[in-house]
Amino acid sequence: MKLYFLSIFLFLISFKTYSASISMIGEKGDPNKIDRIITIKMYDNYYEPESIKVKKGETIKFIVQNLGEMVHEYNIATKEMHIAHQPEMQKLVEHGILLVDKLDMVKMKKMSKKDHSLSHSHSNSVIVEPKKTSEMIWKFSKNIKLEMACNIPGHYQTGMVGKIIIE
Repeated sequence: MKLYFLSIFLFLISFKTYSASISMIGEKGDPNKIDRIITIKMYDNYYEPESIKVKKGETIKFIVQNLGEMVHEYNIATKEMHIAHQPEMQKLVEHGILLVDKLDMVKMKKMSKKDHSLSHSHSNSVIVEPKKTSEMIWKFSKNIKLEMACNIPGHYQTGMVGKIIIE
């Protein structure tokens, strides 16, 4: 019984810590208050454009197109947050949820009931299968150094990262 309560306690602490880190970089955008739309094209290990400029307070709707042959992530965060997120992405690979060219959504849903980190439900991130498109709305409410990056194992390290310049 003590182990059960300890598990819940640790989950709540990690969830609160992650939520706090998300709020330090901005916030999920309101779909009724979009200032601009930016299309991001993902190829195998690079983004187009390589960098974007936004204004502090601006709400952007990102249209994220995966034009590559592999699954990719579009994640807005600090460099430190990307590095901290990479083990979570590795867990998706280890559990057979994240494959080279697809996501096993059935397995993700089932396994995330046991381990919430396997749900990959972050407002600052989307995972997109090859030849598919996703959307994300983000409000740049903080003046902080950010990157857009793919944290799928090995992708960040091979250069799938770009600058976000907040003016």
